[in-house]
Amino acid sequence: MTQKITRRDFLKTLGIGIAGSVTAGRLLAGVRFPEGSRGAKLFVGTYTNGRSEGIYRCSFDAGTGNLSVESVTTDVANPSFLALDRNRCRLFCVNEIAGIGGTPGGTVSAFVLDPETGELRLLNSSSTHGADPCYVTIDSAGRYVLAANYSGGSIAVLPVRDDGSLGEATDVVQHRGSSVKSRQQGPHAHSIVFDPAGRYAYAADLGLDRVMIYRFDDRQGKLLPSTPGWAPLKPGAGPRHIAFSSDGSAVYVVNELDSTLTAFSVERTTGALEELQTLPTIPSTFAGENFPADIHIAPSGRFIYASNRGHDSIAVFAVEAVTGKLSPVQHEPTGGKWPRNFTIDPTGKYLLVANQRSETITVFDVHPESGTLALNGHTAEIPSPVCLRFL
Repeated sequence: MTQKITRRDFLKTLGIGIAGSVTAGRLLAGVRFPEGSRGAKLFVGTYTNGRSEGIYRCSFDAGTGNLSVESVTTDVANPSFLALDRNRCRLFCVNEIAGIGGTPGGTVSAFVLDPETGELRLLNSSSTHGADPCYVTIDSAGRYVLAANYSGGSIAVLPVRDDGSLGEATDVVQHRGSSVKSRQQGPHAHSIVFDPAGRYAYAADLGLDRVMIYRFDDRQGKLLPSTPGWAPLKPGAGPRHIAFSSDGSAVYVVNELDSTLTAFSVERTTGALEELQTLPTIPSTFAGENFPADIHIAPSGRFIYASNRGHDSIAVFAVEAVTGKLSPVQHEPTGGKWPRNFTIDPTGKYLLVANQRSETITVFDVHPESGTLALNGHTAEIPSPVCLRFL
């Protein structure tokens, strides 16, 4: 990160307690909505060490691209990454903290949401058995939540009860090892995703320069050894986030420490990954520090987008339909500082970016044929936004 600030240094400044109650649906003063438009619901995860109060809910007008802050769910510590079970109206967030009441380890919090209003009600929180969880995902059946513990260097599996609350972890897998850069003196699990078939789980470990591969036992909630057990990245790459093609034939990994994006083909029987190519996410003329953060594939499957913190842009790549290889298309400024997570709206017409340091969410029009981005003009101000999820 710029100014030599690492995630660990940043998190040392954060509080470690979680308040026990949540106030949902509290309207913010002065908020107005487009007349006659209910809008899609957008949930925003934040860091609560500054002005942020928790998980923000916005209304998004897919006709104009207008984004309005609607309410905030408070008394939830550092809900930095969110996952939505749309079918069962549940939301899960990591609480990216080092520990609670002297006990090491972060938590995942479970909420039930009203599908009409989007209001959240806290059900409970469960330990991830590792410090600073930074990513959460749900299996396709909605029965398990998986969390990546960044500082803890581990992956936790938490069962989802019938009422949507979380049980005690059914599995915790500790990564071990290191790599070549100063931030790689130990494992740092940064994300965990399922392949489209739900048979394998893939964890990007920034500290190991590996994408770890596990077989997922959905009966017992276990991450089982796979052969091969990982796919290597270039030393010092720092893999962060992962995106699968819709058919599961290719997977793309954005690398935080060397500003690259790696494309892999997938051997679906074994889950093995074979590298196809690695491309830079920033122009060769850029000389400053940069740390890619997030990656998403367009609904059409024809384009891939990656965020650059430092260059403060979204990199656009075209996907070759047969091979899955990429070619660069565009580097579009985000209109803000330190673009973290971003998302594509349900219509596929807009891309929304969470600019963490400028505390804004900017909206872009997506060209349907070229995949290129153009700043829409609509912006919402939210303190420390780091994750965006549409309902």
